[in-house]
Amino acid sequence: MLREIKWSTRAIQEWVEILEYWIERNKSNIYSLKLDHLFKASFAIIATSPEIGRPTDFPHVRIKIIRDYIVYYRITPENIEILTVRDSRRDPKKFNL
Repeated sequence: MLREIKWSTRAIQEWVEILEYWIERNKSNIYSLKLDHLFKASFAIIATSPEIGRPTDFPHVRIKIIRDYIVYYRITPENIEILTVRDSRRDPKKFNL
């Protein structure tokens, strides 16, 4: 069953910051566009097969690793909620879901 993807406010903010970082770092939006395309393709798969992500200790929350990023998402009967997008190279001790 195809579920709608919904983004939390936090996830939207993090995603925008990631894209802006790469635009600033590379002085171009080419990499950000490629990254955005990669994420959209992954979310299309998650929308049809939400169990594809790895389970976490949090109920109904899974993770999907996309390149250097970890996407935390919650499965509900109606949709998939993107909770947060985190750079996997950051200190995990400083992470709160």
